Amino acid sequence: MAEAAVLLRPLRTRILAMLAEPRSAAGVARTLDVARQKVGYHLKELEKQGLVELVEEKKVGNCVERIVRATGRAYLVSAEALGALAQGAAEAKDRFSAGYVIAVAARALREVTRLRQAADDAGKRLATLTLETEIRFATAADRGAFAEELAREVARLTARYHDESAPRGRVHRIVSFAYPKPADTDQGTSP
Repeated sequence: MAEAAVLLRPLRTRILAMLAEPRSAAGVARTLDVARQKVGYHLKELEKQGLVELVEEKKVGNCVERIVRATGRAYLVSAEALGALAQGAAEAKDRFSAGYVIAVAARALREVTRLRQAADDAGKRLATLTLETEIRFATAADRGAFAEELAREVARLTARYHDESAPRGRVHRIVSFAYPKPADTDQGTSP
């Protein structure tokens, strides 16, 4: 949660984005046209949370310049870390609520991120499957009927392939959710 609070400040996210390649506080400050002391303060906060690491120190005149870089290429902020911004996603249980979609998606992101890191560390490939499609429902009733039929089919397939006693088997989590396609990617149609 502390990392999320650090990242939720716009200047810090801009600084972090610039640190994909190693840079000094002075270099970042020049590019962003912000006081070096202000950038230095934010860099210390990012470093405390492990989001920035020291690459080298260079002597420049009478000063020592610290060259730092971001420790990651991408950052995930879970819905729980967003507090009120997530609008109760962590507590959502209604499978038809937006909060539930956010909570399930956040859990999937946390778990897959952790699993991918473990697979990378072990030099292995993480077995995943992603299904994505779009569907235009004529009516809300059609959408409800589709949801019920999809749930029945997933339950049928799960019962067919699930083997609780498989000694070398591994449990997989299956997640499916639907939401209106955002208008900006749908040629101006409203959701």
